[in-house]
Amino acid sequence: MNSQAVLAVPHTSDHPDLVDITMQACALAKESVSHAIDGLINGSASALQAVRNCEEKLDGLDRELDERLATAITQVTPPQARELLACMKLMLDLERIGDLVASFAERSAIVRNRIDMDDVEQLTKMACLVENMLALMSVAFRGRNIDKALQVLRMDSDIDRLRNLLVVRHTENAEGLKGLESLHVLSMANALERAGDHIKNMAEELCHLATGHTMRHLIRSKDKPIEQLFLDWLARQSSTNE
Repeated sequence: MNSQAVLAVPHTSDHPDLVDITMQACALAKESVSHAIDGLINGSASALQAVRNCEEKLDGLDRELDERLATAITQVTPPQARELLACMKLMLDLERIGDLVASFAERSAIVRNRIDMDDVEQLTKMACLVENMLALMSVAFRGRNIDKALQVLRMDSDIDRLRNLLVVRHTENAEGLKGLESLHVLSMANALERAGDHIKNMAEELCHLATGHTMRHLIRSKDKPIEQLFLDWLARQSSTNE
């Protein structure tokens, strides 16, 4: 089944400004990660402040959406209400991502010169994955593109793998332990892994919004990747309805 052709449904909201607020938040979260990467790799003096500025703007967008949503949702059709509720859920994840990236950047500014280059490289790979996931989510949400959302789900597994490699590197034997430096590295890795989880939540919410079906409730088997099971289920539903 061509998932993009069958499942990608463009939105037609009567409140495009609220949808745009969500899109702005997604762009801000991605920008924050970009600044955090700059701080980790180059030690840019302005990177941390740029991350803080993004976090502050995300908080402002979160408040604006929260204040306006209650009124807007009473004036729309059920499909439009689902879209606005999806915006609310995505914004909650994006606000939390901003907090996690800020925590990552704060630690990076303190310890980047004290940790091994191998750790810097692994953390950079993780942060780049988070950045790319947010870029994909922006495209997925704007076009209701299931294919892009499924790519996000796959990338989350890559972040988990890199985090696990860092955990093994710093805890498998006594030689890998480096005191406070190990603690900082693992805390930074956990922050990025949790940010990836929030973006995964966003991708699952997009799948729900675009198809009307919740991945977490429909998928029970562990024999296939979650995204393939979801597409298989939708293909069966499509065949039944024809």
